Amino acid sequence: MSYDPLDHDFERGMRNRRAVLGDAWVDRSVANATNFNAEFQHLITRFAWNEIWGRPGLEPKTRRIIVLAITIALGRWEEFELHVRAGLLGDAETRLTPDEMKEVLIQSAIYAGVPAGNTAFTHAQQILREVGEQIGYTVTPLAPTLTSHPGIGREYRSSGKPALHYSVRAPRNGKIPRHTIVLSHALGCDLTMWDSLANELAADCRVVTYDQRGHGSSDAPAGLYEIADLADDAARLLRELDTGPVLWIGLSMGGMVGQELAIRHPSLINALVIANSTSAYPEAAREAWRQRIATVREDGIEAVADAVMGRYFNDQFRSEKAATVGRFRERLTSTDADGYMGCCHAVGNVDTTARIGAIKATTLVIAGALDQGTPVAMAQLLADTIPGARLEVLADASHLSAIEQPRAFADCVKAFMQTL
Repeated sequence: MSYDPLDHDFERGMRNRRAVLGDAWVDRSVANATNFNAEFQHLITRFAWNEIWGRPGLEPKTRRIIVLAITIALGRWEEFELHVRAGLLGDAETRLTPDEMKEVLIQSAIYAGVPAGNTAFTHAQQILREVGEQIGYTVTPLAPTLTSHPGIGREYRSSGKPALHYSVRAPRNGKIPRHTIVLSHALGCDLTMWDSLANELAADCRVVTYDQRGHGSSDAPAGLYEIADLADDAARLLRELDTGPVLWIGLSMGGMVGQELAIRHPSLINALVIANSTSAYPEAAREAWRQRIATVREDGIEAVADAVMGRYFNDQFRSEKAATVGRFRERLTSTDADGYMGCCHAVGNVDTTARIGAIKATTLVIAGALDQGTPVAMAQLLADTIPGARLEVLADASHLSAIEQPRAFADCVKAFMQTL
């Protein structure tokens, strides 16, 4: 039997070690080995770098994050600095952006303690100052009061009347936004409906979400509203923000507002996504909206809540995702009753069919195959009437398709954005 002189465990470990830490550091470490510590180096190369880092069960970047978190927790700052530096400069498979590094440190501070997180930030920031030019990152002064949660955005209140509560997420890549996107919610919901999609799109876009009048933290003027009122609200907000033409994504009521906005204020809309919406209801449905207003006026929103949830979500989703349905039910029943009735009137009386042929914005229409409130036929009419519009139908989705099928909804939107 032949004898292979190569120690494959050591060679594989050394390969992983170089990939994770870089040749320069490993070369220095090997050059500094002595008769006292060489066996230990051999051990950790075989054990840590082959037996652990060589396992395919986790991506190398994930293993890097684990090491950073544990070294913070244990206060092993020499090892922490080694992986911070290598993480910023090293192999693409294990490299972290400064923002990703920041997220590791913030989460570690919660689980390992704020003092450990504080020290970790001190060490990491010093390394960032040293290597920033190499990775295109500059550490600059920033007041803590000017920061915002990246998963929420910076929240404001518009200066117009009615005042609208809104949030702005800047692009996380720090570059000029690829698009400015506005997300407009459904009746009885609020801007949190869009959190998942907004955070995904904010990777390279500026994303604005807002509470429609009568909803969330926005004003709820007395009286019954028209869709034109909601569109004018949105136009004032966009002009206040000086957004320029935006990509408008609206679901249900938000889609109705988008249609009216594109007709009344065409210079503000560059592209339009109309989801689970319609340009008009038949008389029987209009009467149902009038009955809903009467019920809410007499008995409150609680009296219609279960029926609304039945429209918003299909039977299987309500069974499997009861907590999500419960969250939307609570949002609905806590909505200002006057604001809700006002918007019910606007939705029930939507009437843009004769005018949507004038929409110039590039348009995508999204429908839910199971949607009873705005069935596919209504979406098809929109797609057929708006010049150049196309229709996407999401399987297993009812009225709140962005909640029931978030991945399919996001994929439709992102594919549409590639055409703009």
